[in-house]
Amino acid sequence: MKVNARFVASATSPESFLRDRRPEVAFLGRSNVGKSSVINSLLGVKGLARTSSTPGRTQSINFFLINEAFYFVDLPGYGYAKAAQEKRRAWGRLIEKYLAKRPQLVLSILIVDARHEPSPLDLQMQSWLQHFGLSYLVVSTKIDKLSGAERRTIRQRTRKAFDTERMIPYSALTRSGAAELWGEIQASMARSPAVAES
Repeated sequence: MKVNARFVASATSPESFLRDRRPEVAFLGRSNVGKSSVINSLLGVKGLARTSSTPGRTQSINFFLINEAFYFVDLPGYGYAKAAQEKRRAWGRLIEKYLAKRPQLVLSILIVDARHEPSPLDLQMQSWLQHFGLSYLVVSTKIDKLSGAERRTIRQRTRKAFDTERMIPYSALTRSGAAELWGEIQASMARSPAVAES
């Protein structure tokens, strides 16, 4: 799939969300889990979504227009312990309002680190997605750091923890899992009643 992608806007409040009915695919996960790396590797573009070794850098909701047809939406990472408590609450409110108020959201991609057990915050995010009746899948990233046997074990563990079969092992480094993930994204677009409008 040939991809043309460009950054369009950042939003720090519901009032600054894009007023555009084109479908959206949201990326969610803990701070420093590698959301931006997953986005960049999917698009085959280095540095489009900002990556940083410092957690908590993404403090806004960032919209990237893909092939002039739909958006990738990078949400603030959650769970950064060193951020001020009020800031963490503000990020949580922003994420919750986005999830609750975007009828054009066709798929939410919950990114977790394959090397670790899903955290209570990861499971809480899954509960939010279920509460709002949103279509979602779990992407277990950084699998390039695991052996083949470890990958099989992790896949089973992650599926059990989230009680879902919709889970894709992924590596932003090797792009392993990219074709499967693009397939899920395209299938979500096909099922969406949203009509593309500019």
